[in-house]
Amino acid sequence: MPRQNPKILVFAGSTRGGSFNAQLAALVTKKLALRDVDVTQISLADYEMPLYNGDLEQESGPPEAAVKLHKLFSTHQGIFIASPEYNASITPLLKNTIDWVSRVKPAPGAGSAFKKRVFAIGAASNGYYGGMRSLLQIRHVLEIGLGATVIPEQISVPGAATAFTDLGDLEAERSRAMLDAMLTRFIEEAERYVRA
Repeated sequence: MPRQNPKILVFAGSTRGGSFNAQLAALVTKKLALRDVDVTQISLADYEMPLYNGDLEQESGPPEAAVKLHKLFSTHQGIFIASPEYNASITPLLKNTIDWVSRVKPAPGAGSAFKKRVFAIGAASNGYYGGMRSLLQIRHVLEIGLGATVIPEQISVPGAATAFTDLGDLEAERSRAMLDAMLTRFIEEAERYVRA
């Protein structure tokens, strides 16, 4: 059977100028494109939403940005999230985004935006752990909270201020190997959902 290229969505859980995780998301986008994947990178800055509030949801439903993101999630077989680490956890922006998208009622015939697709996660941080603690938290939210499939391979980039080359690649051979292993498994799993 000929290979069918999966569609993969990429974004970072930070909109800060010079974000290390935006750099990581851009690198993942480039590497996926080089492997002939149909890849789309977005910025959450283009999907502003209020802080999740049950009363607000009851009054007016999920914001338009959440509905648009839900549709984007639903039309891709794979989603990569680069998650910064705030206080050993994920960013408020990323958690709020996930919470709102999870509240969007799918269109008739469509399912949850977090199921029947595969997720991969990564982090870049100046700290010694490279954002690893945020990855534990986001994996918990996606897998336990939302029933999503998250591959075990992930990318963690410590010392992020000096971890990227001028061309946006990773300096350390170990980090490059982690990224390649993650991308290989990620694409394989996303291809399964193309054929499903």
